[in-house]
Amino acid sequence: MAWYDEAIFYHIYPLGLTGAPKQNSYGEPVHRLNTLLPWISHIKEIGCNAIYIGPLFESVGHGYETTDYKKLDSRLGTNEDLKGFVAECHKQGIRVIFDGVFNHTGRDFFAFQDIKLNRENSQYKDWYCNVNFSGNNSFNDGFSYENWGGYDLLVKLNQHNPAVKEYICDVIRFWVREFDVDGIRLDAADVLDFEYMKALRHVANEVKPEFWLMGEVIHGNYSRWVNEETLHSVTNYMLHKALYSAHNDHNYFEVAHTIKYVGSMVGNNLKLYTFVDNHDVERIYTKLENKAHLVPIYVMLYTLPGIPSLYYGSEFGIEGRKEQFSDDSLRPALNYEDYKNSVETNSCTKLIAALGKVRRNTPALMYGDYKELELQTTHFAYARVLDGKCVITTVNNGGNDVSMNLEAGGATEYVGALTGERVAATEGRIQVRVPANSGEIWIPSESCSESFAPIKTVEIEKTAEPEQEEIVKAEVPEIKPTTQPKAESVSVKEEKKPEKVVVDCNKSYEEMSVEELQETILEKMRRNGPVTDYMIETVRENTHHDSLVTWARSFG
Repeated sequence: MAWYDEAIFYHIYPLGLTGAPKQNSYGEPVHRLNTLLPWISHIKEIGCNAIYIGPLFESVGHGYETTDYKKLDSRLGTNEDLKGFVAECHKQGIRVIFDGVFNHTGRDFFAFQDIKLNRENSQYKDWYCNVNFSGNNSFNDGFSYENWGGYDLLVKLNQHNPAVKEYICDVIRFWVREFDVDGIRLDAADVLDFEYMKALRHVANEVKPEFWLMGEVIHGNYSRWVNEETLHSVTNYMLHKALYSAHNDHNYFEVAHTIKYVGSMVGNNLKLYTFVDNHDVERIYTKLENKAHLVPIYVMLYTLPGIPSLYYGSEFGIEGRKEQFSDDSLRPALNYEDYKNSVETNSCTKLIAALGKVRRNTPALMYGDYKELELQTTHFAYARVLDGKCVITTVNNGGNDVSMNLEAGGATEYVGALTGERVAATEGRIQVRVPANSGEIWIPSESCSESFAPIKTVEIEKTAEPEQEEIVKAEVPEIKPTTQPKAESVSVKEEKKPEKVVVDCNKSYEEMSVEELQETILEKMRRNGPVTDYMIETVRENTHHDSLVTWARSFG
Protein backbone atom coordinates (compact mmCIF):
# COMPACT_ATOMS: atom_id res chain seq x y z
CA MET A 1 0.00 0.00 0.00
CA ALA A 2 1.40 3.37 -1.08
CA TRP A 3 0.28 6.86 -0.08
CA TYR A 4 -1.42 7.40 -3.44
CA ASP A 5 -3.66 4.36 -2.89
CA GLU A 6 -5.41 6.40 -0.19
CA ALA A 7 -5.14 9.81 -1.84
CA ILE A 8 -7.90 12.33 -2.41
CA PHE A 9 -6.45 15.01 -4.67
CA TYR A 10 -7.06 18.74 -4.83
CA HIS A 11 -6.16 20.12 -8.26
CA ILE A 12 -4.81 23.69 -8.43
CA TYR A 13 -4.10 25.75 -11.53
CA PRO A 14 -1.90 28.31 -9.72
CA LEU A 15 -1.71 31.06 -12.34
CA GLY A 16 -5.51 31.17 -12.30
CA LEU A 17 -6.20 30.78 -8.59
CA THR A 18 -3.68 33.50 -7.69
CA GLY A 19 -4.93 35.93 -10.36
CA ALA A 20 -1.57 36.15 -12.13
CA PRO A 21 -1.27 38.22 -15.34
CA LYS A 22 -1.96 36.30 -18.54
CA GLN A 23 1.46 37.18 -20.00
CA ASN A 24 4.84 36.97 -18.30
CA SER A 25 6.95 40.13 -18.42
CA TYR A 26 9.90 38.26 -16.86
CA GLY A 27 10.16 41.07 -14.32
CA GLU A 28 10.79 40.96 -10.60
CA PRO A 29 9.11 37.98 -8.91
CA VAL A 30 5.68 38.61 -7.39
CA HIS A 31 5.07 36.27 -4.44
CA ARG A 32 1.57 35.21 -5.39
CA LEU A 33 2.21 31.56 -4.53
CA ASN A 34 2.34 32.54 -0.86
CA THR A 35 -1.34 33.55 -1.06
CA LEU A 36 -2.09 29.82 -1.42
CA LEU A 37 -0.66 28.96 2.01
CA PRO A 38 -4.00 29.57 3.82
CA TRP A 39 -5.71 27.27 1.33
CA ILE A 40 -3.73 24.29 2.64
CA SER A 41 -5.76 24.08 5.84
CA HIS A 42 -8.99 24.32 3.81
CA ILE A 43 -7.79 21.52 1.54
CA LYS A 44 -7.09 19.36 4.59
CA GLU A 45 -10.42 20.29 6.18
CA ILE A 46 -12.42 19.01 3.19
CA GLY A 47 -10.60 15.68 3.37
CA CYS A 48 -7.97 15.99 0.65
CA ASN A 49 -4.50 14.65 1.44
CA ALA A 50 -2.73 15.35 -1.85
CA ILE A 51 -2.37 18.34 -4.19
CA TYR A 52 -1.74 18.32 -7.92
CA ILE A 53 -0.50 21.81 -8.75
CA GLY A 54 0.70 23.19 -12.05
CA PRO A 55 2.00 24.35 -14.31
CA LEU A 56 4.46 26.10 -12.02
CA PHE A 57 7.62 26.92 -13.89
CA GLU A 58 8.72 29.96 -15.87
CA SER A 59 6.66 30.29 -19.04
CA VAL A 60 5.32 32.79 -21.52
CA GLY A 61 1.59 32.72 -20.82
CA HIS A 62 -0.70 29.88 -19.73
CA GLY A 63 2.19 27.87 -18.31
CA TYR A 64 2.49 25.07 -20.84
CA GLU A 65 5.03 26.89 -23.03
CA THR A 66 7.94 26.39 -20.61
CA THR A 67 10.86 28.82 -20.57
CA ASP A 68 12.79 27.37 -17.61
CA TYR A 69 12.03 24.04 -15.90
CA LYS A 70 14.14 24.94 -12.86
CA LYS A 71 12.68 28.32 -11.96
CA LEU A 72 9.26 29.08 -10.49
CA ASP A 73 7.26 31.36 -12.78
CA SER A 74 8.08 34.98 -11.90
CA ARG A 75 4.36 35.73 -11.68
CA LEU A 76 4.14 33.24 -8.79
CA GLY A 77 7.34 34.06 -6.92
CA THR A 78 10.69 32.42 -6.28
CA ASN A 79 11.99 28.90 -5.77
CA GLU A 80 12.09 29.64 -2.05
CA ASP A 81 8.34 30.28 -2.16
CA LEU A 82 7.75 26.92 -3.80
CA LYS A 83 9.98 25.17 -1.25
CA GLY A 84 7.96 26.78 1.51
CA PHE A 85 4.64 25.79 -0.05
CA VAL A 86 5.60 22.11 -0.36
CA ALA A 87 7.09 22.11 3.14
CA GLU A 88 3.86 23.50 4.62
CA CYS A 89 1.80 20.91 2.72
CA HIS A 90 4.00 18.13 4.11
CA LYS A 91 3.72 19.61 7.60
CA GLN A 92 -0.07 19.28 7.32
CA GLY A 93 0.12 15.73 5.96
CA ILE A 94 -0.53 16.60 2.32
CA ARG A 95 1.51 15.18 -0.57
CA VAL A 96 2.32 17.34 -3.61
CA ILE A 97 2.73 16.47 -7.29
CA PHE A 98 3.84 18.93 -9.98
CA ASP A 99 2.76 19.28 -13.60
CA GLY A 100 5.51 17.91 -15.86
CA VAL A 101 5.30 19.51 -19.31
CA PHE A 102 7.86 17.31 -21.03
CA ASN A 103 6.37 16.92 -24.51
CA HIS A 104 7.18 20.44 -25.67
CA THR A 105 8.77 23.71 -24.58
CA GLY A 106 8.12 27.35 -25.27
CA ARG A 107 10.08 29.36 -27.80
CA ASP A 108 11.94 31.19 -25.01
CA PHE A 109 13.51 27.94 -23.78
CA PHE A 110 17.32 28.13 -23.96
CA ALA A 111 17.68 25.33 -26.52
CA PHE A 112 15.24 26.91 -28.97
CA GLN A 113 16.81 30.33 -28.51
CA ASP A 114 20.20 28.83 -29.40
CA ILE A 115 18.73 27.40 -32.62
CA LYS A 116 17.38 30.82 -33.53
CA LEU A 117 20.81 32.34 -32.93
CA ASN A 118 23.10 29.69 -34.42
CA ARG A 119 20.76 27.86 -36.83
CA GLU A 120 22.56 24.88 -38.46
CA ASN A 121 25.50 25.32 -36.08
CA SER A 122 23.39 25.02 -32.94
CA GLN A 123 24.29 22.10 -30.70
CA TYR A 124 20.57 21.88 -29.87
CA LYS A 125 19.19 21.58 -33.41
CA ASP A 126 18.31 17.93 -32.74
CA TRP A 127 16.52 18.69 -29.46
CA TYR A 128 13.30 19.31 -31.38
CA CYS A 129 11.35 17.32 -33.95
CA ASN A 130 11.82 17.92 -37.67
CA VAL A 131 13.76 21.18 -37.55
CA ASN A 132 14.07 22.24 -41.19
CA PHE A 133 16.21 25.26 -42.07
CA SER A 134 14.71 25.38 -45.56
CA GLY A 135 11.25 26.05 -44.16
CA ASN A 136 9.58 28.75 -42.09
CA ASN A 137 6.98 29.15 -39.33
CA SER A 138 4.30 31.59 -38.22
CA PHE A 139 6.91 33.63 -36.33
CA ASN A 140 8.99 34.00 -39.52
CA ASP A 141 12.16 32.52 -37.98
CA GLY A 142 13.40 31.22 -41.31
CA PHE A 143 13.07 27.57 -40.28
CA SER A 144 10.24 25.18 -39.49
CA TYR A 145 9.69 22.62 -36.77
CA GLU A 146 7.06 20.25 -35.44
CA ASN A 147 4.74 21.88 -32.97
CA TRP A 148 2.14 20.54 -30.52
CA GLY A 149 -1.55 20.89 -31.26
CA GLY A 150 -0.99 23.19 -34.24
CA TYR A 151 0.56 25.95 -32.12
CA ASP A 152 4.03 27.16 -33.13
CA LEU A 153 4.30 28.55 -29.60
CA LEU A 154 4.66 24.95 -28.38
CA VAL A 155 7.80 23.39 -29.85
CA LYS A 156 7.79 19.58 -29.78
CA LEU A 157 10.80 18.01 -28.07
CA ASN A 158 12.65 15.15 -29.76
CA GLN A 159 12.12 12.49 -27.11
CA HIS A 160 14.38 10.04 -28.98
CA ASN A 161 17.39 12.29 -28.41
CA PRO A 162 19.41 10.92 -25.46
CA ALA A 163 20.44 14.46 -24.47
CA VAL A 164 16.79 15.54 -24.21
CA LYS A 165 15.90 12.44 -22.23
CA GLU A 166 18.75 12.98 -19.78
CA TYR A 167 17.95 16.68 -19.42
CA ILE A 168 14.32 15.95 -18.46
CA CYS A 169 15.40 13.19 -16.09
CA ASP A 170 17.73 15.70 -14.45
CA VAL A 171 14.79 18.10 -14.09
CA ILE A 172 12.93 15.43 -12.09
CA ARG A 173 15.97 14.89 -9.87
CA PHE A 174 16.20 18.66 -9.38
CA TRP A 175 12.52 18.97 -8.41
CA VAL A 176 12.91 16.26 -5.77
CA ARG A 177 16.21 17.64 -4.47
CA GLU A 178 15.11 21.28 -4.47
CA PHE A 179 11.40 21.08 -3.61
CA ASP A 180 10.86 17.57 -2.15
CA VAL A 181 8.00 16.93 -4.60
CA ASP A 182 6.15 13.58 -4.26
CA GLY A 183 5.25 12.89 -7.87
CA ILE A 184 4.55 14.27 -11.33
CA ARG A 185 1.53 14.53 -13.59
CA LEU A 186 2.81 14.15 -17.16
CA ASP A 187 1.13 16.55 -19.54
CA ALA A 188 0.04 15.05 -22.90
CA ALA A 189 1.20 11.58 -21.84
CA ASP A 190 -0.85 10.01 -24.61
CA VAL A 191 1.66 11.30 -27.18
CA LEU A 192 4.85 10.73 -25.21
CA ASP A 193 7.29 8.13 -26.52
CA PHE A 194 7.09 4.95 -24.44
CA GLU A 195 10.87 4.57 -24.13
CA TYR A 196 10.95 8.16 -22.93
CA MET A 197 8.35 7.34 -20.27
CA LYS A 198 10.29 4.26 -19.23
CA ALA A 199 13.30 6.48 -18.59
CA LEU A 200 11.14 8.80 -16.48
CA ARG A 201 9.79 5.82 -14.50
CA HIS A 202 13.34 4.58 -13.92
CA VAL A 203 14.26 7.95 -12.40
CA ALA A 204 11.01 8.02 -10.40
CA ASN A 205 11.92 4.67 -8.85
CA GLU A 206 15.30 6.05 -7.82
CA VAL A 207 14.62 9.55 -6.50
CA LYS A 208 12.14 8.85 -3.72
CA PRO A 209 10.15 5.95 -2.25
CA GLU A 210 6.62 5.84 -3.66
CA PHE A 211 7.31 8.66 -6.13
CA TRP A 212 4.15 8.73 -8.28
CA LEU A 213 3.89 9.21 -12.05
CA MET A 214 0.41 9.98 -13.41
CA GLY A 215 -0.23 10.75 -17.06
CA GLU A 216 -2.78 12.82 -18.93
CA VAL A 217 -4.34 10.26 -21.29
CA ILE A 218 -7.63 11.02 -22.99
CA HIS A 219 -8.14 8.12 -25.40
CA GLY A 220 -6.83 4.62 -25.83
CA ASN A 221 -6.17 1.46 -23.86
CA TYR A 222 -5.09 2.72 -20.45
CA SER A 223 -3.06 -0.41 -19.69
CA ARG A 224 -0.69 0.65 -22.44
CA TRP A 225 0.49 3.42 -20.10
CA VAL A 226 -0.31 1.99 -16.65
CA ASN A 227 2.13 -0.80 -15.87
CA GLU A 228 5.36 -1.54 -14.02
CA GLU A 229 7.54 0.00 -16.74
CA THR A 230 5.82 3.31 -17.49
CA LEU A 231 3.21 5.07 -15.30
CA HIS A 232 1.42 4.34 -12.03
CA SER A 233 -1.85 5.91 -13.17
CA VAL A 234 -3.56 7.95 -15.89
CA THR A 235 -6.53 10.31 -16.08
CA ASN A 236 -9.79 8.41 -16.46
CA TYR A 237 -11.44 10.61 -19.09
CA MET A 238 -13.79 7.78 -20.05
CA LEU A 239 -15.38 7.77 -16.61
CA HIS A 240 -15.39 11.58 -16.49
CA LYS A 241 -17.53 11.68 -19.61
CA ALA A 242 -19.79 8.87 -18.44
CA LEU A 243 -20.52 10.49 -15.06
CA TYR A 244 -21.95 13.77 -16.33
CA SER A 245 -23.53 12.23 -19.42
CA ALA A 246 -25.30 9.51 -17.43
CA HIS A 247 -26.94 12.12 -15.24
CA ASN A 248 -27.91 14.47 -18.05
CA ASP A 249 -29.34 11.56 -20.04
CA HIS A 250 -30.79 9.71 -17.02
CA ASN A 251 -28.82 6.63 -18.06
CA TYR A 252 -26.69 4.88 -15.45
CA PHE A 253 -26.04 2.10 -17.95
CA GLU A 254 -23.34 4.34 -19.44
CA VAL A 255 -21.46 4.49 -16.14
CA ALA A 256 -21.82 0.75 -15.54
CA HIS A 257 -20.59 -0.03 -19.05
CA THR A 258 -17.63 2.32 -18.70
CA ILE A 259 -16.57 0.77 -15.38
CA LYS A 260 -16.61 -2.69 -16.95
CA TYR A 261 -14.85 -1.49 -20.10
CA VAL A 262 -12.06 0.27 -18.19
CA GLY A 263 -11.85 -2.60 -15.71
CA SER A 264 -11.25 -5.02 -18.56
CA MET A 265 -8.21 -2.92 -19.49
CA VAL A 266 -6.57 -2.31 -16.14
CA GLY A 267 -8.22 -4.69 -13.66
CA ASN A 268 -9.15 -3.91 -10.06
CA ASN A 269 -5.63 -3.35 -8.78
CA LEU A 270 -4.62 -0.41 -10.93
CA LYS A 271 -6.14 2.83 -9.69
CA LEU A 272 -6.88 5.53 -12.25
CA TYR A 273 -7.13 9.27 -11.51
CA THR A 274 -10.86 10.10 -11.47
CA PHE A 275 -12.47 13.52 -11.68
CA VAL A 276 -15.65 15.34 -12.68
CA ASP A 277 -13.91 18.52 -13.88
CA ASN A 278 -10.44 20.03 -14.28
CA HIS A 279 -8.63 23.02 -15.78
CA ASP A 280 -9.38 21.89 -19.36
CA VAL A 281 -13.09 21.04 -19.16
CA GLU A 282 -16.24 22.81 -18.00
CA ARG A 283 -17.14 22.88 -14.32
CA ILE A 284 -19.45 20.08 -13.33
CA TYR A 285 -21.99 22.57 -11.93
CA THR A 286 -22.17 24.20 -15.37
CA LYS A 287 -22.30 20.89 -17.20
CA LEU A 288 -25.17 19.33 -15.27
CA GLU A 289 -28.61 20.13 -16.68
CA ASN A 290 -30.17 19.37 -13.30
CA LYS A 291 -28.03 20.92 -10.55
CA ALA A 292 -29.55 18.49 -8.03
CA HIS A 293 -27.35 15.84 -9.63
CA LEU A 294 -24.31 17.31 -7.89
CA VAL A 295 -25.11 15.04 -4.97
CA PRO A 296 -25.17 11.64 -6.70
CA ILE A 297 -22.28 12.55 -9.00
CA TYR A 298 -19.98 13.43 -6.10
CA VAL A 299 -21.10 10.37 -4.15
CA MET A 300 -20.04 8.28 -7.14
CA LEU A 301 -16.72 10.11 -7.53
CA TYR A 302 -15.81 9.16 -3.96
CA THR A 303 -17.03 5.57 -4.07
CA LEU A 304 -16.24 4.17 -7.53
CA PRO A 305 -12.83 2.54 -8.18
CA GLY A 306 -10.09 5.11 -8.66
CA ILE A 307 -8.27 7.98 -6.98
CA PRO A 308 -10.70 10.92 -6.71
CA SER A 309 -9.69 14.49 -7.47
CA LEU A 310 -11.43 17.82 -6.86
CA TYR A 311 -10.71 20.86 -9.02
CA TYR A 312 -10.22 24.02 -6.98
CA GLY A 313 -13.43 25.98 -6.53
CA SER A 314 -15.77 23.19 -7.55
CA GLU A 315 -16.25 22.29 -3.89
CA PHE A 316 -18.11 25.61 -3.66
CA GLY A 317 -20.35 24.79 -6.64
CA ILE A 318 -18.97 27.56 -8.87
CA GLU A 319 -19.68 27.90 -12.60
CA GLY A 320 -17.11 27.62 -15.36
CA ARG A 321 -17.92 27.52 -19.06
CA LYS A 322 -15.39 26.62 -21.75
CA GLU A 323 -15.17 29.38 -24.34
CA GLN A 324 -14.07 28.99 -27.94
CA PHE A 325 -10.86 30.98 -27.61
CA SER A 326 -10.32 31.13 -23.85
CA ASP A 327 -10.15 28.91 -20.79
CA ASP A 328 -10.17 31.88 -18.40
CA SER A 329 -13.64 31.01 -17.11
CA LEU A 330 -12.35 27.58 -16.06
CA ARG A 331 -9.37 29.02 -14.18
CA PRO A 332 -10.64 31.94 -12.08
CA ALA A 333 -8.92 33.85 -9.30
CA LEU A 334 -10.49 33.13 -5.91
CA ASN A 335 -10.01 35.04 -2.67
CA TYR A 336 -9.48 32.71 0.29
CA GLU A 337 -11.24 35.13 2.64
CA ASP A 338 -14.45 34.67 0.64
CA TYR A 339 -14.42 30.90 1.23
CA LYS A 340 -12.61 30.27 4.52
CA ASN A 341 -15.84 29.36 6.36
CA SER A 342 -17.34 27.41 3.49
CA VAL A 343 -17.51 24.06 5.33
CA GLU A 344 -20.02 25.69 7.69
CA THR A 345 -21.76 28.04 5.24
CA ASN A 346 -21.65 26.36 1.82
CA SER A 347 -23.75 23.22 1.41
CA CYS A 348 -21.74 21.86 -1.48
CA THR A 349 -18.51 22.22 0.52
CA LYS A 350 -20.16 20.51 3.49
CA LEU A 351 -21.09 17.56 1.27
CA ILE A 352 -17.53 17.30 -0.11
CA ALA A 353 -16.05 17.41 3.40
CA ALA A 354 -18.44 14.68 4.55
CA LEU A 355 -17.55 12.46 1.60
CA GLY A 356 -13.84 13.00 2.24
CA LYS A 357 -14.27 11.88 5.84
CA VAL A 358 -16.30 8.82 4.83
CA ARG A 359 -13.71 7.73 2.29
CA ARG A 360 -10.76 8.20 4.67
CA ASN A 361 -12.48 6.09 7.34
CA THR A 362 -13.68 3.36 4.97
CA PRO A 363 -10.86 1.15 3.61
CA ALA A 364 -13.26 -0.71 1.29
CA LEU A 365 -13.72 2.49 -0.74
CA MET A 366 -9.98 2.56 -1.39
CA TYR A 367 -9.14 -1.13 -1.65
CA GLY A 368 -12.38 -3.02 -2.17
CA ASP A 369 -13.35 -4.91 -5.32
CA TYR A 370 -16.20 -3.42 -7.34
CA LYS A 371 -19.48 -5.35 -7.62
CA GLU A 372 -22.63 -4.23 -9.42
CA LEU A 373 -25.79 -4.87 -7.39
CA GLU A 374 -28.69 -3.22 -9.25
CA LEU A 375 -28.77 -1.19 -12.44
CA GLN A 376 -31.63 0.83 -13.94
CA THR A 377 -31.53 3.96 -16.08
CA THR A 378 -32.44 6.20 -13.14
CA HIS A 379 -31.00 4.33 -10.17
CA PHE A 380 -27.89 2.30 -9.53
CA ALA A 381 -26.38 0.33 -6.65
CA TYR A 382 -22.91 -1.16 -6.35
CA ALA A 383 -20.64 -2.46 -3.60
CA ARG A 384 -16.97 -2.23 -2.76
CA VAL A 385 -16.07 -5.54 -1.17
CA LEU A 386 -13.10 -5.95 1.17
CA ASP A 387 -12.42 -8.98 3.39
CA GLY A 388 -15.90 -10.29 2.69
CA LYS A 389 -17.66 -7.11 3.84
CA CYS A 390 -19.63 -4.81 1.54
CA VAL A 391 -19.84 -1.02 1.51
CA ILE A 392 -22.84 -0.23 -0.67
CA THR A 393 -23.48 2.91 -2.71
CA THR A 394 -26.97 3.81 -3.95
CA VAL A 395 -27.68 6.70 -6.33
CA ASN A 396 -30.83 8.06 -7.96
CA ASN A 397 -30.87 10.54 -10.86
CA GLY A 398 -34.66 10.53 -11.19
CA GLY A 399 -37.32 12.88 -9.87
CA ASN A 400 -39.02 10.23 -7.71
CA ASP A 401 -37.89 8.24 -4.67
CA VAL A 402 -37.04 4.60 -5.36
CA SER A 403 -36.81 1.51 -3.20
CA MET A 404 -34.00 -1.02 -3.62
CA ASN A 405 -33.65 -4.54 -2.24
CA LEU A 406 -29.94 -5.31 -2.30
CA GLU A 407 -27.50 -8.08 -1.54
CA ALA A 408 -25.71 -7.05 1.67
CA GLY A 409 -22.99 -9.58 2.41
CA GLY A 410 -22.54 -10.81 5.97
CA ALA A 411 -23.35 -7.65 7.93
CA THR A 412 -26.47 -7.57 10.10
CA GLU A 413 -26.97 -3.80 10.05
CA TYR A 414 -25.95 -0.91 7.81
CA VAL A 415 -25.60 2.80 8.54
CA GLY A 416 -26.17 5.54 5.95
CA ALA A 417 -22.99 7.63 5.97
CA LEU A 418 -24.75 10.84 4.93
CA THR A 419 -28.02 10.48 6.82
CA GLY A 420 -27.22 8.29 9.80
CA GLU A 421 -30.18 6.06 8.92
CA ARG A 422 -29.85 2.48 10.16
CA VAL A 423 -31.14 -0.48 8.16
CA ALA A 424 -31.23 -4.08 9.37
CA ALA A 425 -30.19 -6.86 7.00
CA THR A 426 -32.61 -9.75 6.57
CA GLU A 427 -31.36 -12.99 5.06
CA GLY A 428 -28.33 -11.21 3.65
CA ARG A 429 -30.28 -8.36 2.02
CA ILE A 430 -31.26 -4.79 2.87
CA GLN A 431 -34.25 -2.75 1.77
CA VAL A 432 -33.39 0.94 1.35
CA ARG A 433 -35.19 4.02 0.10
CA VAL A 434 -33.20 6.36 -2.15
CA PRO A 435 -34.75 9.83 -2.45
CA ALA A 436 -34.91 11.65 -5.78
CA ASN A 437 -31.66 13.18 -7.04
CA SER A 438 -29.59 11.79 -4.19
CA GLY A 439 -27.04 9.24 -3.11
CA GLU A 440 -26.05 7.34 0.00
CA ILE A 441 -23.17 5.17 1.21
CA TRP A 442 -24.23 2.22 3.38
CA ILE A 443 -21.55 0.99 5.78
CA PRO A 444 -21.74 -2.09 8.04
CA SER A 445 -22.43 -0.72 11.51
CA GLU A 446 -19.56 -2.71 13.05
CA SER A 447 -17.17 -0.93 10.66
CA CYS A 448 -18.15 2.56 11.84
CA SER A 449 -15.36 3.90 14.01
CA GLU A 450 -15.86 6.32 16.87
CA SER A 451 -14.70 9.15 14.62
CA PHE A 452 -17.44 8.38 12.13
CA ALA A 453 -20.29 10.87 12.48
CA PRO A 454 -22.93 10.94 9.71
CA ILE A 455 -24.23 14.30 8.58
CA LYS A 456 -27.99 14.59 8.82
CA THR A 457 -29.06 16.99 6.11
CA VAL A 458 -27.33 19.14 3.51
CA GLU A 459 -29.25 21.47 1.27
CA ILE A 460 -27.37 22.74 -1.76
CA GLU A 461 -28.75 26.10 -2.77
CA LYS A 462 -29.64 26.90 -6.36
CA THR A 463 -31.35 29.92 -7.81
CA ALA A 464 -34.68 28.73 -9.13
CA GLU A 465 -36.20 29.60 -12.45
CA PRO A 466 -39.26 31.88 -12.04
CA GLU A 467 -41.74 29.02 -12.41
CA GLN A 468 -39.90 26.76 -9.94
CA GLU A 469 -40.93 26.83 -6.33
CA GLU A 470 -40.69 23.36 -4.85
CA ILE A 471 -37.60 21.73 -3.41
CA VAL A 472 -37.37 17.95 -3.51
CA LYS A 473 -37.28 16.88 0.14
CA ALA A 474 -34.85 14.21 1.23
CA GLU A 475 -32.79 13.17 4.22
CA VAL A 476 -29.64 13.07 2.15
CA PRO A 477 -28.04 16.25 0.71
CA GLU A 478 -30.74 18.21 -1.10
CA ILE A 479 -30.76 20.48 -4.14
CA LYS A 480 -33.53 22.21 -5.95
CA PRO A 481 -33.77 20.44 -9.30
CA THR A 482 -34.10 22.21 -12.59
CA THR A 483 -37.20 21.68 -14.68
CA GLN A 484 -36.76 19.12 -17.42
CA PRO A 485 -37.74 20.42 -20.89
CA LYS A 486 -41.04 19.23 -22.31
CA ALA A 487 -40.69 16.56 -24.93
CA GLU A 488 -42.41 18.60 -27.60
CA SER A 489 -39.98 21.49 -27.16
CA VAL A 490 -36.92 19.38 -27.90
CA SER A 491 -35.83 19.25 -31.51
CA VAL A 492 -33.74 16.23 -32.38
CA LYS A 493 -31.29 16.67 -35.20
CA GLU A 494 -30.55 13.51 -37.09
CA GLU A 495 -26.86 12.69 -36.91
CA LYS A 496 -25.13 12.61 -40.25
CA LYS A 497 -23.17 9.41 -40.58
CA PRO A 498 -19.57 9.94 -41.65
CA GLU A 499 -18.65 8.78 -45.12
CA LYS A 500 -16.83 5.47 -45.32
CA VAL A 501 -13.08 6.03 -45.20
CA VAL A 502 -10.90 3.70 -47.23
CA VAL A 503 -7.65 2.97 -45.40
CA ASP A 504 -4.47 2.27 -47.34
CA CYS A 505 -2.92 -0.55 -45.32
CA ASN A 506 0.46 0.07 -46.95
CA LYS A 507 0.74 3.39 -45.15
CA SER A 508 2.45 3.68 -41.79
CA TYR A 509 0.37 5.15 -38.97
CA GLU A 510 2.39 8.36 -39.24
CA GLU A 511 1.45 8.70 -42.91
CA MET A 512 -2.28 8.19 -42.33
CA SER A 513 -4.74 11.05 -42.09
CA VAL A 514 -6.79 11.64 -38.95
CA GLU A 515 -9.81 10.02 -40.63
CA GLU A 516 -7.77 6.96 -41.67
CA LEU A 517 -6.42 6.55 -38.16
CA GLN A 518 -9.91 6.80 -36.68
CA GLU A 519 -11.19 4.09 -39.01
CA THR A 520 -8.14 1.91 -38.26
CA ILE A 521 -8.78 2.17 -34.51
CA LEU A 522 -12.47 1.35 -34.91
CA GLU A 523 -11.62 -1.70 -37.01
CA LYS A 524 -9.17 -2.91 -34.35
CA MET A 525 -11.89 -2.42 -31.73
CA ARG A 526 -14.36 -4.46 -33.79
CA ARG A 527 -11.92 -7.35 -33.89
CA ASN A 528 -11.77 -7.34 -30.10
CA GLY A 529 -15.55 -7.41 -29.56
CA PRO A 530 -18.74 -5.34 -29.82
CA VAL A 531 -18.25 -1.61 -30.42
CA THR A 532 -20.76 0.66 -28.68
CA ASP A 533 -21.92 4.13 -29.73
CA TYR A 534 -19.92 5.55 -26.83
CA MET A 535 -16.73 3.88 -28.08
CA ILE A 536 -17.33 5.24 -31.58
CA GLU A 537 -17.92 8.71 -30.16
CA THR A 538 -14.65 8.69 -28.22
CA VAL A 539 -12.75 7.81 -31.39
CA ARG A 540 -14.47 10.47 -33.52
CA GLU A 541 -13.88 13.13 -30.86
CA ASN A 542 -10.13 12.60 -30.96
CA THR A 543 -8.67 14.65 -33.83
CA HIS A 544 -5.06 14.84 -32.61
CA HIS A 545 -2.88 12.96 -35.08
CA ASP A 546 -0.12 12.02 -32.61
CA SER A 547 -2.64 10.79 -30.06
CA LEU A 548 -4.39 8.65 -32.67
CA VAL A 549 -1.06 7.16 -33.78
CA THR A 550 -0.30 6.16 -30.19
CA TRP A 551 -3.82 4.78 -29.77
CA ALA A 552 -3.56 2.66 -32.92
CA ARG A 553 -0.25 1.25 -31.76
CA SER A 554 -1.69 0.41 -28.35
CA PHE A 555 -3.58 -2.55 -29.84
CA GLY A 556 -0.28 -4.30 -30.54
